[in-house]
Amino acid sequence: MNPLIDLGKIANISDSLRLAAGLFPDSIAVAQPTRQRQRRPLDYRTITFRELNERADRIAGGLVQAGVTDQMRISLMIPPGIEFVAWVFGVLRSRAVVILIDPGMGRKNMIRCLAEARPDGLCGILPAQIARTVFRSRLPDCRYNFLVGRGVWFGTRSTRPFFAGPAPSTVTPAGTAEDPAAIIFTTGSTGPAKGVLYRHRHFIQQTVQIRDYFGIEPGGTDVSGFPLFALFNTGMGMTTVFPRMDATRPANVDPLDIADAVNHFSANQAFGSPALWNTVATFAAKNPFSLPTVQRVLTAGAPVPARVLEGIRKIIGPGGQVHTPYGATESLPVACIESDQVLNETAEKTRSGAGTCVGRRWPQIRWRVIEISDDPIADISQTNELAAGKIGELIVSGPVVTDQYVTRTDANALHKIRDGDTFWHRMGDVGYLDDQDRFWFCGRKSHRVICGDRTLFTDCCEAIFNQHQAIFRSALVGIGPRNSQTPVIVVEPFPEFWPVRQSGQQSLRNELLELGAANELTNTIRNVLFMRKLPTDIRHNSKIFREQIAVWAAKRLSR
Repeated sequence: MNPLIDLGKIANISDSLRLAAGLFPDSIAVAQPTRQRQRRPLDYRTITFRELNERADRIAGGLVQAGVTDQMRISLMIPPGIEFVAWVFGVLRSRAVVILIDPGMGRKNMIRCLAEARPDGLCGILPAQIARTVFRSRLPDCRYNFLVGRGVWFGTRSTRPFFAGPAPSTVTPAGTAEDPAAIIFTTGSTGPAKGVLYRHRHFIQQTVQIRDYFGIEPGGTDVSGFPLFALFNTGMGMTTVFPRMDATRPANVDPLDIADAVNHFSANQAFGSPALWNTVATFAAKNPFSLPTVQRVLTAGAPVPARVLEGIRKIIGPGGQVHTPYGATESLPVACIESDQVLNETAEKTRSGAGTCVGRRWPQIRWRVIEISDDPIADISQTNELAAGKIGELIVSGPVVTDQYVTRTDANALHKIRDGDTFWHRMGDVGYLDDQDRFWFCGRKSHRVICGDRTLFTDCCEAIFNQHQAIFRSALVGIGPRNSQTPVIVVEPFPEFWPVRQSGQQSLRNELLELGAANELTNTIRNVLFMRKLPTDIRHNSKIFREQIAVWAAKRLSR
């Protein structure tokens, strides 16, 4: 058994790589597919913990020598892979603050987020540097710009000197665990994406708590469909394998590429969004397919349908579990539930409209369900805690809960509640606690539909319509004035069940209305609309953009 990495004494998360390199120097830290072979089995490029640590040292040394100083903000725009991991650790080791923006959110939103974060420099591939030049008027402080990878571009500095000559002396991060480490943006699924400030202690606590909760030991291998999870894997002494996929479009993954990565490295863990696993489970139901070495699957970002959990369980190793951690960019992890509990206990209640059970809170998390409010709450004394079984909004506190937004800072008043020397974060989710202190998610607070004296919650109502065999997923939206909305259900049928004729669409609509009328949660819904594909967030391809759907639905009904 390999020794655990002692993270209790480090103050900079980049030191977790240094410790891993000391304990497991020749073990593979990161692997990624090469472009040399397009057919499976793929070829993979690998880097050991020792090599990765040296590369991070060189990057940190090169940045410092170029003039990057403490707490400067450096944006990274590098595709998932070895270079991405090395540069994340290198920037952190230079004691700069790394800015991470998902390029899949689209050029307009990406540039807006970048401008709001006010970077002092950008380390990125050629297309990113070209975009920075085009929008340079919106990035007035961006002076330390380094081209990563091939190409030449004016206004950028070469990174070749970073990796030339003898290995640099070890860069030793000073400072404290309270120092800012990163700015990570929310998905923007319920409004403009906001930049969340991560301190080094947040990353350290996340790594420790994830490791201890799941009993993760050094020497394991994770096939990761979410690039930033490599930061935690490295700090735990795990190998990270990036599969061949577009990380901004996880639903479009080729399941055989996941299998190739798992089988090539005998991976015992795999991480991906619900959309990724839905694609894999759907493929596996129709084709010979298995991931026999996988014992632990992690999936997060949105509620996971029971049919997906069931499908995954069939293809992983005997006794393997699917875990669905619950949290948010501002606070992760908060709670977790295993597939056994879902399939054997909570799934039936979810189908009947009880909400989605996300499980029990993480050991060091405190939580409360308070009366729903759309207004700022300055102090915890101004909240009204609800009894078990009553639907309200969830607030959380604990060592992994971040303390502020550094862009869109007006959101701090809406999301943070002071409690003496500490604070609570308002998750923006509504639901209730059961008699086992498990949280049942009923939807986003901003998505609730207020129909006079009655309030409808998205997750509860949508579950009723999702029971129909033709429906892949649905979205409840409200049309009209905020406190007297008309509820509308917009459904996305499975492709094979799409009604091609008007008569078929009306027949399916009638069936859905009949299904809704039979349940007291949905018996006031009189409008059903159809969409080929509901718009979802880029990061997970799972969070539904109900605000967009509401605008579309209002126009359709006005016709």
